[in-house]
Amino acid sequence: MSLLHQDSTEETDAVALGEELTKGSSHIVLASVSAVVLLTLIIAAYVMAVRKPLVSGEIVQVWAHPRHIVTSGFDASGAPTPKEQFDQILVFAHVKLHNQSKIPLFLEDVLANTDLEGSSVSASAGSAGQYEQVFIVYPELAALHSNALSPRATIEPGKSVDGNILWAFKMTKQEWDARKKLDFTFKFHYQANLELAPHTAVIEQ
Repeated sequence: MSLLHQDSTEETDAVALGEELTKGSSHIVLASVSAVVLLTLIIAAYVMAVRKPLVSGEIVQVWAHPRHIVTSGFDASGAPTPKEQFDQILVFAHVKLHNQSKIPLFLEDVLANTDLEGSSVSASAGSAGQYEQVFIVYPELAALHSNALSPRATIEPGKSVDGNILWAFKMTKQEWDARKKLDFTFKFHYQANLELAPHTAVIEQ
């Protein structure tokens, strides 16, 4: 009888041990799943933080001014040179930029991009000095004059800048009128580019 009782106790101990092992495995599985979920959330948060744009912006308005240029036939020293003629489109845009980061952002260039029949054309922005020079050469554009935004501007953390930027495309008015698109690329030192397109029609001046 005692032997039977002993056997029963051993069986009970084995069952209890199995239950304890099962319970222990459940805790390990639960902990592993929790760790995986937590790691996934941390990675997702990091990716979202990295991908968050550092700068936002808006193209407030764009103006275009077609020009047919005929050179004077003289160089800067007054010596005669062959006359040249070509067509040019001056593009002005009023731009707003906001630095959403905690570090300064440094513009290195601003491109105006357009698609013509069978080709894409990009032009680098003129400097703030070249912007001012245009209104001396073409006084009839005085109505477009405003503060210039340098394509080499520095935007301090949490700050905004705005102003006008100038581009010159060497193309005819017919080519300009037939363009497929117009957008702008803001290039920053060591940061991703910002692509912006105007939300209003281009005004011809």
